[in-house]
Amino acid sequence: MKEFSRDRDGVITRAIDAGVSKILTVGTDVKSSEKAIELAGKYPQVFAAVGIHPHGAGNVQKAEITRIAEMSENPRVVALGEMGLDFYHNYSPKEAQLQVLKWQLELAGELSLPVIIHDRQATNDILSILTEWVKLTRPQRPGVIHCFGEGASAAMRYLGMGFCLAFGGYIGYPNNKAGDVIRSIPADKLLVETDCPFLPPQKYRGRRNEPAYITLTVEVLAGILGKSSEAVARQTTENAQRLFKFQ
Repeated sequence: MKEFSRDRDGVITRAIDAGVSKILTVGTDVKSSEKAIELAGKYPQVFAAVGIHPHGAGNVQKAEITRIAEMSENPRVVALGEMGLDFYHNYSPKEAQLQVLKWQLELAGELSLPVIIHDRQATNDILSILTEWVKLTRPQRPGVIHCFGEGASAAMRYLGMGFCLAFGGYIGYPNNKAGDVIRSIPADKLLVETDCPFLPPQKYRGRRNEPAYITLTVEVLAGILGKSSEAVARQTTENAQRLFKFQ
């Protein structure tokens, strides 16, 4: 994203210095997916996901899905996404969002790649679509629900389909109540993420988020779980490795 244009190399160096061994940079349209692959080709620590975010679904044609399919053949691509539904902003018509999501899920099934799912005020629709997709394709590695913020009922349904749930810096915000849900999730289904440049940890609220700050989210997660930061870092790293099969 443009927020990193002036110091992208420094951002990646700081992440590595902080102990981050692998970074998954995620496309939101064809252009950003191409840039994600370029970045992954430059840094051995960086991998790419390619996909079309619901915000930009309004003008998407099937040809763009074909282009995503072509990009997914790159060995540095480990997932499809970010895809999903966003009925909070509604930057794209609902029907367009639904169609683009279904196209990408169909592609993921064909390619046996995990998906990165965006769900904002669209949980019922996404649960319905994913339930049918999982039933039809029976994926070994379905994917991850990113920046999970729903309740225990939705969490259990996603987990029942085999999805991982990822949490970001927002779990440390004063009014966040994710603790009970987090404690109910099996250890092997938990992931941590930054969603940078958005949702920085509490210490950096109002500033740009970056990958190095993931260590702060791990500390918050460890406190919620009553475990050491080292144990949580080790477990979530193993989970990410198993889901994305980083090479």
